[in-house]
Amino acid sequence: MGPPLLDDEASTFIGQTFQRAEAFLFGRRTYEIFAGSWGAGMDPGNPVGEALNTRPKYVVSTTLTDPQWAGTTVLSGDVAAAIGGLRAEPGGELQVWGSGTLIRWLLDHRLVDEIVLLTYPVVVGQGTRLFPDTGPDIGLELVDVKSTQNGLTIQTYRTTGRPQYET
Repeated sequence: MGPPLLDDEASTFIGQTFQRAEAFLFGRRTYEIFAGSWGAGMDPGNPVGEALNTRPKYVVSTTLTDPQWAGTTVLSGDVAAAIGGLRAEPGGELQVWGSGTLIRWLLDHRLVDEIVLLTYPVVVGQGTRLFPDTGPDIGLELVDVKSTQNGLTIQTYRTTGRPQYET
């Protein structure tokens, strides 16, 4: 069972996005969740699982030392330099899914080129914020927006550096 309101349009978009990835970057907790489901061979023929199981995976962790999921490299030490090196390699996208703590760290270090937000028509009154109360201001340019029959919106933004404010 998928997330609430996940319809065929959203599922197709997600599958196509995963297929575009050259590699995946995860925080440790999300990596362990994905490894436990997708890495266990869940849903053969699914484009998400196919991408995750055949492409390189990088996990940022100071505690994970022996990843069991094939194709996984642990990044520790100078993580910013390691991720900078991955971003500089030619090829397709280095994608991050979930991994909220890692995403906030990447935003702080200006290591994000594009953000794709899937917004469900649900108000959740608690939980961890995607964008923290403190941190750098980041300018965004809307590149694409889609909405599905179930009211899910998919917004794609390109980061543009520090925003310019009117004086």
